This record gives sequence, structure tokens and C-alpha cells, in this order.
Amino acid sequence: MSGKLLRVEALNCYFFGLRAVADLSFEVKTGEIKAVIGPNGAGKSTLFNMIAGVTRPTSGTIWLDDERIDGMPTHQRAERGIARTFQNLQIFREMTVLENVMVGRHLRGKAGVLSALLHGPTLRADERALADAAMAQLERFDLAGKAHMLAGSLSFGQMKVLELARALAGEPRLLLLDEPAAGLPQAEAEHVGEIISSLNRDGMTVLLVEHNMRMVMSLSHDILVLNNGMRIAEGTADEVRRHPDVLSAYLGESEDA
Repeated sequence: MSGKLLRVEALNCYFFGLRAVADLSFEVKTGEIKAVIGPNGAGKSTLFNMIAGVTRPTSGTIWLDDERIDGMPTHQRAERGIARTFQNLQIFREMTVLENVMVGRHLRGKAGVLSALLHGPTLRADERALADAAMAQLERFDLAGKAHMLAGSLSFGQMKVLELARALAGEPRLLLLDEPAAGLPQAEAEHVGEIISSLNRDGMTVLLVEHNMRMVMSLSHDILVLNNGMRIAEGTADEVRRHPDVLSAYLGESEDA
């Protein structure tokens, strides 16, 4: 691991006077898996939305590779290498599995507006390249055989993997995973964990929000713990699981929790 890919400084977010995130600062190193955990309402999803560009911070700054991005719209952050999945699946159910992944790939397309309007050769070549790249992602996640099925016909677990494939189609440098194991039985959750670990071994930097503590503790190089919008602990799995504030606020009153 080297360098700081993401840097958050003194981030605050208020909704109608209520604090969602308070004076939060942390870093994500290139090549690491950093988890963000905390009880419901701790500010995790708000944090993800601020990094992705869905929610504007009340104050504070967000930096990607030393470029300030907190004032950028979502599409510009995606172009710079931020991709995400969602706690509640955002799958286009009436589109095919392949088309869903192609949506995630379009920001890497080369055809301009004029070519698109005229349906020229550049557009046709671009669409073929997008389809080929999307199919490669489906093959990577064993979904190629379902490429031309409607996405809505997939199982819930397959939809989770499809959303991950779509996020990766844009070749991100930072992958934001919002509860990728939520709603999955343990065997499927472990499969998703293996996918995340494999991506990280290939160099992907991951910021992970997850309630599955087995996954968090086994995958994460570093863990940030939030409560009431504030950081209460940060460190390795061993350091976090023994921190008294974490035991009290999230993991229970004993280390066994």
C-alpha cells in the first residue's frame, strides 16, 4: 500500500439542523480495504453520499489523489475514478444483464454527441467495445451465461454481484461498497467477500460499509467506527474490537460480541 487515494478533512453535514456527520477526518490509502462501521444512524450512508457527490457537505473538504472533489457533480467524480454500489439495489430490472453492465461502462466511451446523433461508425464501434468490456466483467463474475436475460429475473444474490460488476465496468480507482452482503445468507455473503478480497489483491482500493462483522474483520486493513456522526475509533480489526467505546456503542459490552 502506498499514498493516500482519498482524504476527508473536517467534514460536517447537517439536515434541518440535525447533525449527520460531525468534524470527520480520515484517509484511505491506495490499495487498502477500509471499512466504516457503526450502529444505524451513525452517518455511514451520509458519508458515502458525500464522497460520491449525492449529498453536499455543510463544511469540510474531500480530496481524491490531491484533487479537491467536494464541489464536483457525481459524473465528474465517476470520471475521476469513484464508483459505488448501493445499500438498496439500483438495478435496471427491465434491461438485460449485459445492458446493466454497459451502463456502468459508458463513461469510458469515445463517441461524441454528433456521432451519437448520426449513429455513425464511431458510435457503432464504441457500442461494440462497450459490450465486449461489459461481457468481460460478466465472465469474471460467472454471469456471462445470463447476459441476455432480464436483470429482474436474477436471484437477489446475483443482482448483488451484477451491481458490483456494473460498478467495476467503469474501471474505478476507488470502489465504495454500501452493505454488499446485506440480505444475503452466510454462504453468499462469503462469496461476495471472496470477490472483494480478489479485487483488492488485484490492486483495487475499497471503502466498505457493512454490518456483517465477520466480513469486516476478515477483509479490512483498517476500520473506522462512527457513532452519532462522529469518529469514536480507528485502527486494525484487533484494535477496534478491543476499543471500549466500540464495545459499548456497537459490538456489545464484551469482547465476545
